[in-house]
Amino acid sequence: MKRNLTVTVDSELLFRAKRYARLRGVSLSSLVEESLRTVAGEETPPFSERWRGRFGEARRDGARYEALARKHL
Repeated sequence: MKRNLTVTVDSELLFRAKRYARLRGVSLSSLVEESLRTVAGEETPPFSERWRGRFGEARRDGARYEALARKHL
């Protein structure tokens, strides 16, 4: 359950925090929530766990696959 929270911060810090969030493509609320989770000791699942099962198997045919395979394998 999400709840509203009113926080008072320095105006320069707010400006920098908004810029930081915008550059990373997240909302300020999610940035604050993630920071609080870190400070409170609640770890978020790793990237691999958050995205597990959301992608289909890569196609192994075609020029693009061959170029990527030569580059990275």
